[in-house]
Amino acid sequence: MPEMRVILELGSGNDLHGGDYTKAAIRAVQDALHHSSLAFVRTLGIAKDKLIVDVTVGVQRPERVDLARVKAALPVGAVTVRAVKGGLDVPDRDANDVAVIASAAIAVRLER
Repeated sequence: MPEMRVILELGSGNDLHGGDYTKAAIRAVQDALHHSSLAFVRTLGIAKDKLIVDVTVGVQRPERVDLARVKAALPVGAVTVRAVKGGLDVPDRDANDVAVIASAAIAVRLER
């Protein structure tokens, strides 16, 4: 059965010290979640496990994102997470550190 996207929410997050790409990705997902409310789920009586949730996080080093930990940050639905090249690294050469900035897009779909 075809699916339809019912919401797309965007967020950003960071890890200012330590270069933790997973922490920045989780914070980006949490930011996106805090911008939305899926009130229609309760109003229309839709089972939460019927939500199809696709998460894309963008960071400079996608291979360093723990996708399972990001997935665990999502409260409902059949969740898939992927990390792609994106975001921004801001080096601090004096401290030998990097600030990691991540972006997240959360798309929620339902079967028609």
